[in-house]
Amino acid sequence: MPDSIMYQGDYFVVLETDRDEQFHTPDELRDKLKALLESRPDIRVRELERFSSPEEKAVHLRDNYCELDVGEGEYLQWYVVRLEK
Repeated sequence: MPDSIMYQGDYFVVLETDRDEQFHTPDELRDKLKALLESRPDIRVRELERFSSPEEKAVHLRDNYCELDVGEGEYLQWYVVRLEK
């Protein structure tokens, strides 16, 4: 069983089509995923059908996936990172 510390992090690095890598806090990534799901009803993830609100769907995506199929030739991926000084 994986150690839960593997899933703890300060930020997410987000990779997206035609954009430089970006760093987001967990809340910022949740909001990004929520907005994407609301603006693109054609994006469907079968496992998300059990959730009623876009926020629940976004949190589940953020915490259980690392990429989302956003269409042919496009991508959205995110990975937990810890930034140390």
